Amino acid sequence: MGGKTFPLTKERLEELAGRFPTPFYLYDEAAIRANVKKLLKAFSVFPSYREHFAVKALPNPFILKVLAGEGLGADCSSGPELTLADMAGIRGEAVMFSSNETPASEYQAARRLGAVINLDDITHIEYLEKHAGIPELVSCRYNPGPLKGGNAIIGKPEEAKYGFTREQIIRGFALLRDKGAKRFALHTMVASNELKLGYHLETARILFELAVEIKNKTGISLEFANLGGGVGIPYRPEEEAVDWGDLAAGVKKLYDGILVPAGLGGLGIRTEYGRPITGPYGWLVARAVHAKSVYREYIGLDACMADLMRPGLYGAYHHITVAGKEDAPLAETYDVVGSLCENNDKFAVQRRLPKIDTGDFVIIHDAGAHGRAMGFNYNGKLRCGELLLRQDGSVVRIRRPETAEDYFATLDLPALAGFETAGQGAKNPKPG
Repeated sequence: MGGKTFPLTKERLEELAGRFPTPFYLYDEAAIRANVKKLLKAFSVFPSYREHFAVKALPNPFILKVLAGEGLGADCSSGPELTLADMAGIRGEAVMFSSNETPASEYQAARRLGAVINLDDITHIEYLEKHAGIPELVSCRYNPGPLKGGNAIIGKPEEAKYGFTREQIIRGFALLRDKGAKRFALHTMVASNELKLGYHLETARILFELAVEIKNKTGISLEFANLGGGVGIPYRPEEEAVDWGDLAAGVKKLYDGILVPAGLGGLGIRTEYGRPITGPYGWLVARAVHAKSVYREYIGLDACMADLMRPGLYGAYHHITVAGKEDAPLAETYDVVGSLCENNDKFAVQRRLPKIDTGDFVIIHDAGAHGRAMGFNYNGKLRCGELLLRQDGSVVRIRRPETAEDYFATLDLPALAGFETAGQGAKNPKPG
């Protein structure tokens, strides 16, 4: 089955499953590190560059520590994500805190960590000042509205809840300066899972032109521009990945044509890629546990939508292979499903696959971002664990599977013991 690979043989997988029963996520450390090295080499053409990995894509401190070892920072959207970054040793300005509708406690946590706070709205300036103080370095998120075409996942920018308008962001930087900020940065994020190179270059052009306008209207020379993330990955075998070298070269051409003539040739470049960093190097490994033949042919897995919700939520495609049957003919047509009480709990619909027998390992590809992170507990389903394939070939568990004890842990069970209802002997008040 062309274009997609898995780093373990069926025999090795059998041995691994003896220690770590399916389902589980597996991530390839060596492949992730090699990918990051290519990214950093491509973007080394800029005076300064930093990638802040989008923690939301794969919120595991083991992974973050691997990425930190390659020089990456973190992009965080909540207090717990800030804590994860801290666990991995990512602190200070290596952390971008890009949140929206942010509570005061999370701004305060970001200040304690020394993170770069990226404001989402002009009203948050006074809110930040009141609850956490105005930091020396502050960033603002730009929403280009109708200047930018929409993307299927985030939607049209003018319909998105994120960011300042153009007029607001110019006014906002002046207000921040008046309130004591001394260093400034600009950010945008307008797409998700976008494979078109031109889309990302257009985003850079819009942001660079805005940086020049901000300088001309306020006198503020920005310290860096964060181009956001949104670079997609080729979920389908026939698709092609965005080439880091082509992307960096295209952005550099715009940089030299727009920023350098305006006296902004020292502007730093930052990004917050998540999906293209780890996505292709993670797999959800499950076993076929049932085969059902009714109006269609179904293969039931021991994983479900609670483990990987993208296909059910978005109708997203994830390639599927069967361990040991990679070269077998695609002789059958299946719906590959889980056990959730929802009819959209399907990893594949009417997919041509080799004949699958119960007990076979079913490999769901490109699950290394927005996979385990988006898990949930509906139907009392317990989320699976995560494994890391180390560079030396060993495998370590970096998150255990959830247990029933985890699921019940947030219930106040001592209070339940004394809780009574009318039907269990509680005295009802007399009428009147």
